Amino acid sequence: MPNNVVVLGTQWGDEGKGKIADLLTVNADIVVRSQGGNNAGHTLVVGDKKVVVRLVPSGILHSSSLCLIGSGVVVSPEALFGEIAELKASGITDAESRIKISAASSLLLPIHVAIDKASELKRGKNAIGTTGRGIGPCYEDKIARRGLRVGDLYDMEVFKEKLQALLDYRNFTLKHYFGAEEVSFDSILEGIMQVRERLLAMVADVSAILADARKSGKKILFEGAQGTFLDIDYGTYPYVTSSNTVAGGCCTGSGAGPRHIEYVLGICKAYTTRVGGGPFPTELNDELGEHIRKVGAEFGAVTGRPRRVGWYDAVAMRRAVDINSLSGLALMKIDVLDDLDELKICTAYRLEDGSESLLPPLAAYEYSKVTPIYETMPGWKSSTVGITKFEDLPQNAQAYIRRLEQLAGVPVAIISTGPEREQTIMVQNPMA
Repeated sequence: MPNNVVVLGTQWGDEGKGKIADLLTVNADIVVRSQGGNNAGHTLVVGDKKVVVRLVPSGILHSSSLCLIGSGVVVSPEALFGEIAELKASGITDAESRIKISAASSLLLPIHVAIDKASELKRGKNAIGTTGRGIGPCYEDKIARRGLRVGDLYDMEVFKEKLQALLDYRNFTLKHYFGAEEVSFDSILEGIMQVRERLLAMVADVSAILADARKSGKKILFEGAQGTFLDIDYGTYPYVTSSNTVAGGCCTGSGAGPRHIEYVLGICKAYTTRVGGGPFPTELNDELGEHIRKVGAEFGAVTGRPRRVGWYDAVAMRRAVDINSLSGLALMKIDVLDDLDELKICTAYRLEDGSESLLPPLAAYEYSKVTPIYETMPGWKSSTVGITKFEDLPQNAQAYIRRLEQLAGVPVAIISTGPEREQTIMVQNPMA
């Protein structure tokens, strides 16, 4: 069985990665977050308790798991310690001692939040639909080499100098381009000083920990955030997040070598959703879409925003399979479709010239030129909630899953039949 497993989203995020990561961490010694920030919420359901983790890896619910935050993550100290407080209130009192953060992780500061909100406001009807948590501006500063890292907190003189330079640049933009209020140096410094010692106590060499763990045969779960089509390079640009959400991003954002990844598990819903702006070929803007949204509780774990809902898109999945080198799929929320008379699967896109494409375009504006081509399958009209064996599923549900497997070209390893841990069909456990 593989020791190093990547879990990532294959659609536009919100696929249910949290539940699967939580299930697999029972067998994992280490769980790693390698990209994203506190815009990525994973909802975990344990009994009658619901826990939402954002920055903290899902392994935090298991006392034996070490949780690592890699260099590819942007870390908001305020959000991190707020989340730790929430976990403590839920009974997880040892969270802070089990979380280690790379010194190379970028610090997300209030100036980034201010820029994010002002930028979205400026875009008006062309707004990307960010969460307004400063993720994009923080990554922008990282790439421009003017950002601050967690490791900068060791030398406060250096930190203050870099912070002042950052604010000089960002406040000029805030005031003179966005017409917004500036963010003060003293307010940011005061906030940082309140958590500095706690944050530095969590700093570790994440890539070295992973190398030692691999050599000793420990099991490592790499937990992706967002989804494949929110990837900065391969998503529906510019309606994307600001990091690499594909499997390769798990390597660069954690310090693990690509040859050490042994299994890539892609998470997808039995239908499709996305949040925010951008193209969505199979979107349902009707009563059926509203029904799926309501039954599937399709509202953002972090923002509470209603998610857009549509049919399963096998065209997009083909791209996800290829660029992530998927080993298998985890199919989520099959039970949400229980009441439907029939289901549609998008198997190709029709282009303006009448030809068909089996792969999606790489730019958002090109989606306006495509029309989804569907095939229809009968529904099963009976409950699948809580079923734990594939052969116990209704025949039409089995046929639907087999068709999705055929179109993707990879097996379905896990099927979720409800939000709770035990409501799962484990065809193959990648980490058992």
